[in-house]
Amino acid sequence: MLRMTLHCIRARLAASAASLAFVLVLAALPAPPSHAQGRATAPAAAASSAASEKPELPSVDSLRDRLEAIPAKIGEDDDYRQWLSDIAAIGTAATQVAARRAEALADVDTRLAGLGPAPDKGATAEAPDVAQQRSALAKERSSIDAELKLARLIAVDAEQRGADIIRQRREQFQTALTTRIDSPLTSTFWRNVRSAFPGDLARLQSLGAELQESAARAWEPAHRTGFVVSLAMALFVAVAGTWLAERLLLRLAPARLPPGRLRRSLLAFASVLVHTMLLALAGQLAWGGLTVDAVPSPRLQAFERATLQLLVFAAFMIALGHALISRKRSSWRLTALSDELATRLAPYPWWLALTTVLGGLVIEVNRVVGASLSAEVSAHAVSALLMALVILCALRHLRAPTAAAPSADAGTDAQGNPGEPGPQAAAPRPIWMGLLVAGAAATALAILVMLVLGFVALAHTLAGQMVWTGVVFATTYLLFELVEDVAQAVLSSRGGFGQRLHKGLGLDGKLLDQSAVVASGALRVVLLFYMVIALLAPLGTAPDEVFRRGGSVNQTLQVGSVTLAPQALLTALAIACAGFVMIRILKRWLSDQFFPNTSLEPGMRSSIVTLLGYVGGVAVIAIALAGLGISVERIAWVASALSVGIGFGLQAIVQNFISGLILLAERPVRVGDWVVLGETEGDVRRVNVRATEIQLGDRSTVIVPNSEFITKTVRNMTLTGAPGRVLLRLPAPLDTDAARMRDLLLQAFQQHEGVLDNPEPIVQLEGILNGTLTFLAIGYVSNPRNAGGVRSDLLFSILAALRDAGLALSPPATTAVAPYTPVAAQGPLTTVSVPQPQ
Repeated sequence: MLRMTLHCIRARLAASAASLAFVLVLAALPAPPSHAQGRATAPAAAASSAASEKPELPSVDSLRDRLEAIPAKIGEDDDYRQWLSDIAAIGTAATQVAARRAEALADVDTRLAGLGPAPDKGATAEAPDVAQQRSALAKERSSIDAELKLARLIAVDAEQRGADIIRQRREQFQTALTTRIDSPLTSTFWRNVRSAFPGDLARLQSLGAELQESAARAWEPAHRTGFVVSLAMALFVAVAGTWLAERLLLRLAPARLPPGRLRRSLLAFASVLVHTMLLALAGQLAWGGLTVDAVPSPRLQAFERATLQLLVFAAFMIALGHALISRKRSSWRLTALSDELATRLAPYPWWLALTTVLGGLVIEVNRVVGASLSAEVSAHAVSALLMALVILCALRHLRAPTAAAPSADAGTDAQGNPGEPGPQAAAPRPIWMGLLVAGAAATALAILVMLVLGFVALAHTLAGQMVWTGVVFATTYLLFELVEDVAQAVLSSRGGFGQRLHKGLGLDGKLLDQSAVVASGALRVVLLFYMVIALLAPLGTAPDEVFRRGGSVNQTLQVGSVTLAPQALLTALAIACAGFVMIRILKRWLSDQFFPNTSLEPGMRSSIVTLLGYVGGVAVIAIALAGLGISVERIAWVASALSVGIGFGLQAIVQNFISGLILLAERPVRVGDWVVLGETEGDVRRVNVRATEIQLGDRSTVIVPNSEFITKTVRNMTLTGAPGRVLLRLPAPLDTDAARMRDLLLQAFQQHEGVLDNPEPIVQLEGILNGTLTFLAIGYVSNPRNAGGVRSDLLFSILAALRDAGLALSPPATTAVAPYTPVAAQGPLTTVSVPQPQ
């Protein structure tokens, strides 16, 4: 069992190195088609190929024999990956045969239809040649139909056989991880290692002899020149090539790329890619010089593959850490690290790569030479111990708070390089970062505890998975930054290409910004999908198995017709947590990135985000309950029963909710409008789904239910964007020069910068009342909110102008009640004649 565990771990390590090339090109790969799509399109592809070239396909009998030759159960040392590859090939061939047979069957049916229906019994017999042809076609059709059904059956059996092998492998791996051996702290462990050491040393010496023999053949005069040249080129590429490549990238980036964030992310990505490729080329050159004369032995070939995979993995880790930490060039740094922290963390990519490579190399050597079980166990234990210690040392430096990241738009120096950032202020570390560091530290400590207790296989698996997870997360972060910067540089209205689109095609700048945000978000979703695949790749788990419900967990709780199993509860909890996290991320993305680039008002943005949260929450809860076995139909019945009683108590809330939706749709009241509702007058600050907030003149806020705006009369002062009006009524004595008064008033209106020229201000003599001339002056301003201030300014200027011109306004009229006096006691009446206006 333990040897099978180590075999699984070796397969995991090989898959990790093989998956590296896939991680490097995550950003350039489209989403792969689903298995259902592949099965749906395979017949069409086979039919098209058959129509053009008609390639030779194996018979259904040979496919059946090949499928039956694959064992139904896998052993500890069986190569299940090869079996899965063979089963997939058999299934694909069976699908192609079925498609070919379906075409042939359709052709035979067409030919039979051309002969017409067969004559009934007792009817006139058809011609002998027609009857003979009909019989031959019927036999051919029966044979083709049998082959078609058998081919389809083989395809289904192959799919089921592959799923069963994957299930067995997962069960074996899960069982093997819990295998416990003697603790490395006991003498029994090292006694077994010491007893097996002579045999392991002899096997290792045999591999060394093969290497010496290969080196001796390469050093012969006929091959010496090529061997020396290959080693020299490998050394040059590994040392001078990487140095020259870095200098060239630093020179080309400022010259070829516009200033901004794209320089940093693209330079980091190119640096990782170039360094990894150069070191892989150096390793290939070295091995090519060593095996220049003949084909190496199978053991040397396996050792060559293992060393090249580990070299590529280590080179990628070092280049990725160097690009993200950027110890010497803080202005090019992508991560929010201070210079001091970057200096402390700089050696750890080297140490982690070194421990990973050395541990993996020792494990691969043991596998190649067929070392004893004790040697394999000790190699895994030492490798896990070194990786856990390096991880703990690196996490120790992350306890200090990080500094703010250098600004990507801080400017450039004379050479076009990003300018050096200013003093860095300590930034609080996010909560998720603290939880991540704490979880990593707890896992590393758990690895040490497992080693002490003797769970070597599980400890080494966790250590390798921690390293691989860190590499995948760092790569995804780099690609996140790259796609964000590329989308902003290419599509944003602030970029050069976006400005050309704006000027050449007349596209709106807001539309370009929205396109950049949407493109960045879509690419990040694709990267997240591939990140999950990359995380699961070391364990050999296919993506479609993540949410597959296992059948090994016993049912423990029965509630009516609903069965609750532990795995179902965990699945529902995971769905709920992941769903609410995704809703929160989506809401934040809409609020912070997408909506600011739209013309939507703040109130509508908030309402859409709130409604999205409600709808998403209901959907997540429904899916989680479905994971527990509670169907949506049952939830609908319960909701229908409760809605009758709840509806009476929530009538007002529902009314306001529907009114809020009407306000959002018709938009009679918007955020920023000046409204008058009854005795309430103020500015609309927020339109929610239930109520609307109105800010009064004294800065207090009134919360008005939305139904008030639907059922009552509302005066919206700024709905149609109409200008505000300034109206002045000025009384003047009867003997005032009316024409001069009008000119002074018009001059005051025309000289004020807030009064509009169109419509132009007017001054009218409204009437003569009680010996007083009443002048009516009207002007218009751009916004009704400015009317009060403009009115005050006009009054000040008019009073000053009247004073300078020697004109005056009439005092306010007063009303007095005289005591009663008899008519006889009054004096004679005097008649005053008032001339009528012309």
